[in-house]
Amino acid sequence: MVMIIPKNYKSELDVLETQKAIKKLKDFFQNELSKELNLLRVSSPLFVLPETGTNDNLNGIETPVSFNVPFMNKKAEIVQSLAKWKRTAIKKYNIPQNEGIYADMNAIRKDEELDNLHSLYVDQWDWEYNIPKSDRTYEKLVWIVEKIFGVFKRTDEYMLSLYPNFKPLLPEKITFVSTQELENEWPNLTPKQREKEIVKRHGAVFLTGIGKSLESGEKHDGRSPDYDDWDLNGDFLFFNPVLDDVIELSSMGIRVDEESLERQLEIAGAEDRKNMDYHRDLLNGDLPYTIGGGIGQSRICMFFLRKAHIGEVQVGIWPKGMIKECASAGIHLL
Repeated sequence: MVMIIPKNYKSELDVLETQKAIKKLKDFFQNELSKELNLLRVSSPLFVLPETGTNDNLNGIETPVSFNVPFMNKKAEIVQSLAKWKRTAIKKYNIPQNEGIYADMNAIRKDEELDNLHSLYVDQWDWEYNIPKSDRTYEKLVWIVEKIFGVFKRTDEYMLSLYPNFKPLLPEKITFVSTQELENEWPNLTPKQREKEIVKRHGAVFLTGIGKSLESGEKHDGRSPDYDDWDLNGDFLFFNPVLDDVIELSSMGIRVDEESLERQLEIAGAEDRKNMDYHRDLLNGDLPYTIGGGIGQSRICMFFLRKAHIGEVQVGIWPKGMIKECASAGIHLL
């Protein structure tokens, strides 16, 4: 557990002002995102049956929270994200190509190591956009990323209009960099150290190639093999001046097709998943081709409201030592 305590930290907004700002910020961002990508808001599940294969395996080491459903005599799992469920929803709701959906996703990730950015509770906007198979290209990924970055930029400007004491957070453009380029430039640094170097240089980076092995044989970071195509995905990484560090606000990517799913399952040693409903439908060509991702709601609030800890914008459970350390530094955990 590594905590960053900014020197001489003082929140620009008190607790009540923060609650009002969270509402304004969330309303603005999701409305802009919906308009920019032509997304319809839909309802989403809090739990799913594991045999459907629609829960997110994240890095493959996290264990979902589960409970017994007496009337079914089955176990259900709290979702870890909606990455795969949304693709089935695109089909179920008959969403046309070049349109999409988004939902409020609430999850419990009990294995998280708590720090400034991580808690046991995850809230994000999970979105998915229907595309033709011919649009499964790097150019399409760039196009979508730049549209979403435009939403981030407008949100930055909106917050400046509400709070004139704030200073701009984002550069005019986002820079695209691959995980392999980072390894080539800083082979002796850890992946997180590389991220900090590149983000301090550019301010806003979309880092591509998450989940695939690099030339060194190592991975920059893990990514489940059955939703993002590792060659066509990435993370939004911004420089956070409050923490003097990187903050990741979103992971996204073009989703696997039949060929990339087969390949990535084999690499991950997860070919047993082919027997699950979701994977079987995908391999049979029964699911639409999509691009999608998740955008952290609390992290966006933390970033744009200039907070030092996610617990300042989200109610949670925190270790006593963390509560004490934060209180002594002027960080009020909810």
